[in-house]
Amino acid sequence: MKGKKRTLEDLARLSNQELEEIFRNGKTPDPEKLVGWEFRGYNVPFFTKILGIKKFKKGFYKKGDGYWGYNVPIYQGPIEEPWRCQPVDHNPRRMGFYSVKKVTPDGPEKKEPGALILNYGDGKNWPWEGSFLRDYLKQVDPNNDDLYLGKAYTAIGPARILPSFFIIERDRKAPTEVE
Repeated sequence: MKGKKRTLEDLARLSNQELEEIFRNGKTPDPEKLVGWEFRGYNVPFFTKILGIKKFKKGFYKKGDGYWGYNVPIYQGPIEEPWRCQPVDHNPRRMGFYSVKKVTPDGPEKKEPGALILNYGDGKNWPWEGSFLRDYLKQVDPNNDDLYLGKAYTAIGPARILPSFFIIERDRKAPTEVE
C-alpha cells in the first residue's frame, strides 16, 4: 500500500494470517495519541455479527497518571454505513471500561510483546461488559496514528485463550470528562 494510508475497510478484507503478520510487525502505540479520541471499531470474526457486536467504538482518556478507555455500542449494519452510537450519537452509552498500559516482559499481562494492554479486569465491569477481556493493541503503520489492530483474548485465570482480531480507526473527539 505504498503512498496510500491503509484504512479500517482495507484491513477488514484481510485473512487472519495476514492480520497476524501485520500485528506481529506493528508498533507500540503511544497512549497520549489515543487520549481524547473515539475510534470506530470493527470485530473481524463472523460470530460477532450474530452477537450484534461487529461494529463498536472505543474511546480513550487520562485519569490522574493513568490511561483509560471505554466502549460505545453501535447500531449494527454493513461496514459501508456510518457508525451510529446507541442510544444517540450526541449522548452515547459508555461501558466496558479498561485500563491502558504498555505490555512489559516482567508484567502480569505479557502475552503480546510490544503492544498496549486494554485490561477490562481493571475497569470494574460486569461479566456481560467484558470483565474477562484482555485486548492487545498495536499501531499498524509507523506513520499513521489513526489506524490500530487489536487482538482480543478471553482471560481465564492466568490463561489467555480464543484470540480474535479487531480494528480501530480514529473517528471523533471524545468528551473531556468520562464516567
